[in-house]
Amino acid sequence: MNAKQILKGLALAGSLVCASASNAQVDPNLPEYRPVSGISGNLSSIGSDTLNNLMTLWAEDFRSFYPNTSVQIQGAGTSTAPPALAEGTANFGPMSRTMRDSEVAQFEAAHGYAPTMVRVGIDTIAVFVNRDNPIEGLTLAQVDAIFSSTRRCGGARDITRWGQVGMDGAWANRDITLYSRNAVSGTYGYFRQHALCDGDFKDNMNEQPGSASVVQGVSESLNGIGYSGIGYETAGVRAIKLGTEEGRLFEPTGENAATGDYPLARFLYVYVNKHPEDGLDPRTREFLRMVLSKQGQEVTHRDGFIPLPASVAAQERQRLGIDQ
Repeated sequence: MNAKQILKGLALAGSLVCASASNAQVDPNLPEYRPVSGISGNLSSIGSDTLNNLMTLWAEDFRSFYPNTSVQIQGAGTSTAPPALAEGTANFGPMSRTMRDSEVAQFEAAHGYAPTMVRVGIDTIAVFVNRDNPIEGLTLAQVDAIFSSTRRCGGARDITRWGQVGMDGAWANRDITLYSRNAVSGTYGYFRQHALCDGDFKDNMNEQPGSASVVQGVSESLNGIGYSGIGYETAGVRAIKLGTEEGRLFEPTGENAATGDYPLARFLYVYVNKHPEDGLDPRTREFLRMVLSKQGQEVTHRDGFIPLPASVAAQERQRLGIDQ
């Protein structure tokens, strides 16, 4: 799958192409959030580690509008969201991928209708190396040959040393140390599908329970390489350029995600229980209305993700039946 095909899948009829200006600034056409009266009580969120900090920041802003509310957040991984929604133990199920058919079926069996998916932001999956590693970038075929045992993206040989990707001098014989999310993570599944061409990870992965742990591991290992959402970048690592062919490598920026040049970009989602007749409860409705507003998408941008264009946010509000 090339960058343009990934963009097409993300954009859903081209909506991502108009996502941002060159620096992924917040769309000025997004509506301002205006609070309503009578909102109080507790909400809960269970799901994606990638969205954990973003959900926390949104919850803080929500409480600034509604001091008598509280949002409890657990971010163990995307796969924890569907059962929590099905069982009614969470109001929000943040996910870094769409629900699988089996997960939708589990929800439908419990409630009699499908869960509602809400696009809340755009993420680029970055491949990180230690800050002292001078490598500029890699092709996806090289990334696949580094991380996978199957090399379905077309790599001619297994890559285990930095010298095999053009590093010389002291780096030539350095072994590559791999850091990965665990299988409960939506980022793990996305990376497996798009960077490994649905191949298998190598057995010598250092699997981590969260994105921050992946980045921490790479920052502490001179030979390390790992992947996570760009929002988890720290001073101890560098996000390298990626591309589908040599000589055309791109940084994981909002502009390159919006044009389709950067090959690992995706929507981020929050799933909710929206009754087909009764709609959303008032607390959930107002939280999502805030997320899809200018203030909410400013939080998205501040946390290192790419904010939604006004056109996409409008589509989500319309599907949710949320008036501005």
